[in-house]
Amino acid sequence: MLRWALGFFIVAIIAAIFGFGGITAGAASIAKILFFIFVVLFLLTLIFGRKVWKS
Repeated sequence: MLRWALGFFIVAIIAAIFGFGGITAGAASIAKILFFIFVVLFLLTLIFGRKVWKS
C-alpha cells in the first residue's frame, strides 16, 4: 500500500510540473489517504502482531 501512495505522489509531482492542477490535487489526495491507511495498518500490526507471537 505504501508503494501505491508513493506512486500517486510521483504522479502528483509530475502533474504539478506540467501544470495540471486538477490531476495534481486528485493524485495528492489519493496518496495522502493511502499513506494514512498504511500507517494505521502498520500500527495495528505492531500492536496485535506482538500479542499473537507471545502465545
